[in-house]
Amino acid sequence: MLQNVAVPTLTVFPPKAPANGTAVMVVPGGGYRVLAMDLEGSEICDWLNAQGITCALLKYRVPASGPNWDPDCNCRDNPTVPMALQDAQRAMGLLRLQAQRWNIDPKRVGVIGFSAGGHVVAGLSTHARRSYAAVDAADSQSSRPDFAMVMYSGHLWAGHGKGLSLVKDIVVDDAVPPTFIAQATDDRTDDVRESLAYYQALIDEGVPVEMHLFARGGHAFGLRMKDAPVAVWPQLAERWMRDIGMLPERQL
Repeated sequence: MLQNVAVPTLTVFPPKAPANGTAVMVVPGGGYRVLAMDLEGSEICDWLNAQGITCALLKYRVPASGPNWDPDCNCRDNPTVPMALQDAQRAMGLLRLQAQRWNIDPKRVGVIGFSAGGHVVAGLSTHARRSYAAVDAADSQSSRPDFAMVMYSGHLWAGHGKGLSLVKDIVVDDAVPPTFIAQATDDRTDDVRESLAYYQALIDEGVPVEMHLFARGGHAFGLRMKDAPVAVWPQLAERWMRDIGMLPERQL
């Protein structure tokens, strides 16, 4: 686990096998306090690389003071400038600007996020405009991913007594990219209604979405739970990426 991260980084891991042009940015979770850089970072990159996908691992800011909101913003009441979203938007722009260097197709750049990282992915998918002043040419590139995977996310559901409403900072429109959602119903950290609320909002706006709810797996399962129902999610995600045309069919 990493904590007290003040400087964001983006580390690109090309596959050992020939790259197929698809890239996925990985956004680890950690409750906006720490970053699970192994479980929900490098291990996910290994899986993506095995599919011929270029992995870009995002280390976003998580200051020691708690959730990584901009200190100049009262984001608990007015969630407008979270640091993690800024870092993710900046990273997406850099990936597209440097697409030729990293041998990726700028129109096949996706993102996967876990737990708090899933909330970052939802923010990245729903915010068309940058949440910071432009720095250079990277910020003229689109920061919205071409496809998104939201894994056992938190911070999405508005809470009890509000049906399946989303929190104020996540506003879905029909420009949100195709989305894959997965969570275990026995998750004791983030209620399964986090996923259900986002799924419902995507359906309401006509966004292509595939969701898988598993009976057992808990929270933060990553790729490590080999004997639980959630163990099949990587195969489901790979098939989904092929179905939506973001991952080329395997060559025989």
